[in-house]
Amino acid sequence: MSSLQSWVSEHKLTSVGSLWAAAVAASLAYSRKNFPAKTSLRLIHARMHAQALTLAVLSGAALVHYYDTKNSAVDDGKQA
Repeated sequence: MSSLQSWVSEHKLTSVGSLWAAAVAASLAYSRKNFPAKTSLRLIHARMHAQALTLAVLSGAALVHYYDTKNSAVDDGKQA
């Protein structure tokens, strides 16, 4: 698990881009199977779903970064 975390921290943009592409593909596959609609409408919805997921992941990453920075500042203050 730590190796995955270190890879993601080193390749942030690749991770977010891969997540976005996977979300688009999953949304397209789901909508193709369950909802009869034009391809252009499916693409629009897939892009919206992927953007929402990406925003959620980026928000989570920002929170993790914030708490890591805050905890390291507290730890540095205790050691000084």
